[in-house]
Amino acid sequence: MDGASLVLLGIAVLGVVGKNQSVAIAVLALLLLRLTQQEKSIGLLDKYGVTLGIILLTAGVMAPIAGGRAGLRDMAAVFGDWRSLAALGVGALVAYLGGRGVRLMADDPLAVNGLLLGTILGVAFFRGVPVGPLIAAGILAVLTGRG
Repeated sequence: MDGASLVLLGIAVLGVVGKNQSVAIAVLALLLLRLTQQEKSIGLLDKYGVTLGIILLTAGVMAPIAGGRAGLRDMAAVFGDWRSLAALGVGALVAYLGGRGVRLMADDPLAVNGLLLGTILGVAFFRGVPVGPLIAAGILAVLTGRG
């Protein structure tokens, strides 16, 4: 087993130990692709995976609207409560940071390693979700004036 496969196996173990199924399943899927020598599939995931993930996450967040559980009245109610207004502002800030993060990750592959390791640790041990790299990269971009 080569170094990359060992790293993936270690991350899968962290996912299992941290009781985070999404990390464990994703990493085991990548490990399976690697062990079956599906380099083309790995390349496609490398190139389009973040975009596809954002599309799926966005669809999941908007599913209540499509399913009729959240409508125009619910959207208008956002402006009547300070917590909803705060959520609106935080949502806009996170979207901005995510956009900056995507650019930083494309421009600075070295920073990606630290972001990924931090995200893996956050997911495995703090019950986080693996959207952290984009936000972390956005924060890093703002702090460093890049991205």
